[in-house]
Amino acid sequence: MRIGGEQHAAPSTFVVDDPGTGAVLAEVADGDADAARAAVDAAAAAAAGWRAYSPRSRSDVLRRAHELVLADIDRLALLVMAENGKPEADARAEVAYAAEFLRWYSEEAVRPGGSWGESPAGGTRSIVTHQPVGVAALVTPWNFPAAMITRKVGPALAAGCTVVVKPAAETPLTALALVDLLTEAGVPAGVVNVVPSTDPGTVVGSWLADERVRKVSFTGSTRIGRLLLGQAADRVLLSSMELGGNAPFVVTADADVDAAVRGALVAKFRNGGQACTAANRFLVHEAAAERFTTALGEAVTAMRVGHALGGSPVEIGPMITRAQAERIDAAVAAAEAAGARVRARAEVPDAAGGSYVAPVVLDRVEAGSALVADEIFGPVAPIVTWGDGDDVVALANASEYGLAAYVYAGDLRRALELGEAIEAGMVGVNRGVVSDPSAPFGGVKQSGIGREGARDGLLEYTETKFLSVDWPA
Repeated sequence: MRIGGEQHAAPSTFVVDDPGTGAVLAEVADGDADAARAAVDAAAAAAAGWRAYSPRSRSDVLRRAHELVLADIDRLALLVMAENGKPEADARAEVAYAAEFLRWYSEEAVRPGGSWGESPAGGTRSIVTHQPVGVAALVTPWNFPAAMITRKVGPALAAGCTVVVKPAAETPLTALALVDLLTEAGVPAGVVNVVPSTDPGTVVGSWLADERVRKVSFTGSTRIGRLLLGQAADRVLLSSMELGGNAPFVVTADADVDAAVRGALVAKFRNGGQACTAANRFLVHEAAAERFTTALGEAVTAMRVGHALGGSPVEIGPMITRAQAERIDAAVAAAEAAGARVRARAEVPDAAGGSYVAPVVLDRVEAGSALVADEIFGPVAPIVTWGDGDDVVALANASEYGLAAYVYAGDLRRALELGEAIEAGMVGVNRGVVSDPSAPFGGVKQSGIGREGARDGLLEYTETKFLSVDWPA
């Protein structure tokens, strides 16, 4: 772990496994309550100094960090491939995406915003500023071990906050490598502190109870998000939560089916479907269903499954754990037993020790089935058909989640109408990607509160201050 700019030992360690083989990659210090307190001590001690940096100085540090990450993309991508299992193309794309958050917030750091103006009644001037909230606790998931760090650390540092970070125990190596690059870029000791742990309840619970911590940002499951929000409520802690998803992928009768299939391959199968924004249920008009299903099935059957570091190019790597792979296989089997039909399935090579799942396309799936009601988090594409008499918006909104959605339609006005009617924080219109550092990332309903990315992401780490200045006539 990294606390106060230095490596920090712990009484025990835990192993980080390669999900593609089960082999041990490394041993990492296992953070406990003492480490959690030490991290906050370091962040609190560094807070005044970092806040005193000019916006331009903070910007320069973040820009250097962006350049260092891109210069080190080969090593960082290998780390992602090893501990997460992503194919090389996905891993390199993630590192580049992670670097872009550092560049974006290096640019936003010099635009602190605020306002100055005369009050309507006269006699006073109003000054509105945005000040750093203070020490921020950041909790990141395993599925994007590089990008989820920079998407939180970038705006926090740009705003003038110091941070304590708890990366996922499955993928701590990328987080540790990134904080070392931030230090090399000029981030002062104590500004960014990383505490990997197999006991997140103790570490994060300690942070949320510490009066010096004034912000929590979490990406993960809705179940854990609810628990953290309950703890945060005790101290009225500023909170950002990016939680679960169940993204509908709507294809209308007049959609460009070939384009929809290309978008589906990205929206569903990037990172093996292990993304909160992944298309979870395909709602395809009956007039386009057979063409779409056949074309998607052909592409899925041709997918190469295997180890990212196995020597041959692959499109689909392992699931993060064997338990996750078994859960997905059981969900597919249950859907088949309930009447769903497998239309295509890729081959999985013999890979002893790996947690692989065969990418699969299913049709004849009922709209209310478990396969579409639950977040799959794997390479499974269930297709539900609808007709002219059906309310596709109601089908799309039949979920407690509302993070992302996708709409493919030939009539752009119809596509935009659907996009506005679907209850989701982000909608891809005739495209299979919604994430961009310049856009506000987040959801509605049980998918969370707050936004990351864009200007919104920086404001999440600030508090608004208003000065009313006497201004005699």
